[in-house]
Amino acid sequence: MRTPGAVAAAERIWAARQAGRTLDAEATIGTPDLATSYAIQRALLGLRLAAGERVVGWKLGYTSEVMRRQMGIARPNIGPLTDWMLLGSGDAVHQRLVQPRVEPEIGLRLKTALDARQAPVDRHTVAAAVEGAYACLEVVHSTWTGYRFNLEQNTADNSSAGQVVIGPRLPLTDLMALDTVAVRLHDGSGHTLGQGVGADADGHPLDAVARLARELAAFGQWLEAGDWVITGGLTKACALELGGRLVGVFSAGEAWSVEASVQRL
Repeated sequence: MRTPGAVAAAERIWAARQAGRTLDAEATIGTPDLATSYAIQRALLGLRLAAGERVVGWKLGYTSEVMRRQMGIARPNIGPLTDWMLLGSGDAVHQRLVQPRVEPEIGLRLKTALDARQAPVDRHTVAAAVEGAYACLEVVHSTWTGYRFNLEQNTADNSSAGQVVIGPRLPLTDLMALDTVAVRLHDGSGHTLGQGVGADADGHPLDAVARLARELAAFGQWLEAGDWVITGGLTKACALELGGRLVGVFSAGEAWSVEASVQRL
């Protein structure tokens, strides 16, 4: 249910995002409770849909300790992804993302639906529903100036979802090995900005998706076949400067390595 206050807050966030400007979180929405934050998020999605966007999946925020520590957030949250947000490897972020940061993530695409309202969902259920795992970069963009927010304010702002680079498919034969995938973020010149492993996302990326399915069930929702899910940043989020390029390298020892990149023109 959308309350009038949630709709008004969403309209302020949407207007700022469209104009490429940022707002002070406390002055704009104060600190709502988490239920109200998700109501604002749903109202914001309604504005996106009215503008012609469509839902293509979900993001998980703060599944790793490194991201929670960086942003001072105590627990994970979730938010929808739309088709407008999707980029290919090497693409440039949209110009209205005025304070973009990048974090490498393991993305999963579903071949069948996952509905935790109908049956329990665990790591093995998720693995059976996944079509493939992909090298992804989330380009976060907060409406809140300087990324100054708390959990509730960040949730209202769709967990800072900006855009998502969908890179190559990870050449895994067993999705259970996702927790061992090594990830490195570098600046395009080879300088390492952060490193992590798949296990940093909720202990295992498949577990992260299982938790997402359970959280969606609490809202009467589920994951659809074809949905993308990005499972959370595996390194700290690093600023993407004007004219800059950031690259995520995903690898399994010497067996294989794939890259996804994004730039800001």
